[in-house]
Amino acid sequence: MNKIPVPTQSPTTRRSFMQKTSLAALAFATPSFQHFAREMRMGVVVYSYASRWNSKAGSQKYPGFVDALDLLTHCHQVGAGGVQVGVNNWSADFAKKVRDKREQLGLYLEGSIGSPKDSEDVARFENEVVQAKEAGVSVVRTVLTSGRRYEVYHSAPEFQEARKKALNMLRLAEPVLKKHKMKLAVENHKDWKAAELVENIKTIDSEWIGVTLDFGNNIALLEDPMYVVETLAPYIFTTHVKDMAVDEFEDGILLSEVPLGEGILDLTRMVSVCKQHNPKVTFNLEMITRDPLQIPCLKEDYWSTFGDGSGRALAANLRMVRQRKFKPALPTVSQLSAEDKLAVEEKNVVSSFEYSTSRLGLK
Repeated sequence: MNKIPVPTQSPTTRRSFMQKTSLAALAFATPSFQHFAREMRMGVVVYSYASRWNSKAGSQKYPGFVDALDLLTHCHQVGAGGVQVGVNNWSADFAKKVRDKREQLGLYLEGSIGSPKDSEDVARFENEVVQAKEAGVSVVRTVLTSGRRYEVYHSAPEFQEARKKALNMLRLAEPVLKKHKMKLAVENHKDWKAAELVENIKTIDSEWIGVTLDFGNNIALLEDPMYVVETLAPYIFTTHVKDMAVDEFEDGILLSEVPLGEGILDLTRMVSVCKQHNPKVTFNLEMITRDPLQIPCLKEDYWSTFGDGSGRALAANLRMVRQRKFKPALPTVSQLSAEDKLAVEEKNVVSSFEYSTSRLGLK
């Protein structure tokens, strides 16, 4: 993929500081650190099982996962090293059950959590952090906006207001994270451009707040994936590993997660860059089995939050899509029966794990 020109970033001492403090604090925060420091097996993000999670399909071969205990058990069976799953509404008793299961299976555990929206929400956030830590969670992943940037926000001032709210959420979360020695990792969730997310992290300037680096999301914002990895890697606590395939439609580009090794991302290089900045970083598969996402970058409203929209970025991405179009066509699943969709989902996950072991050295 041709790299999209971006502003040069000035050197910062934050990079070396984050590398040192993240590992030390992580070792202190979780009793399983030594285990997954040795093991480099890839973990699983719960969204890789979006269809099977709380499924009501009644499948005998692919029974639904009721909770984190089911997810841990199954992911261990397919060879995962750990799991990233939501920790909302966990009781102390359930957190202990998760801890026992995690320790029994020898897996690492990461949480997904909603950051406090206001001062009244801090108590809820702290309780979830406490239960996550009781279960042995090392890092909690979060998002700070209400959806995909180009779908939710329709003007630059509107997005700037969302940024103010996001920074306030992090300021409310930080004392809780420091108190309980828990890492909070903000994802680039088709909302923040890479440099914007770095600016947010640097504005808060806390050893407890870093990044969940998603390998493919920022294609939706017309950013070169390798640039995104190189920009965010100095701040990573955890990752969402995926491969992406592309095509075009009348209003822009189509974007799909595909099994690792079948898409356009340079996964070997991406994993290497992440390890350089954080040798103990966890790699979590997020292979979402779904129809292609539509990125309407040829419509005027898409550009409404970006200020000075870059024609060069648009041209580079359209050229990339036309050169690397997925053939014969991007996969779709909406036409499948529930059972067949569950089967494809499982196949995609297992295939990705085989690739991660044989080609990425995550074993």
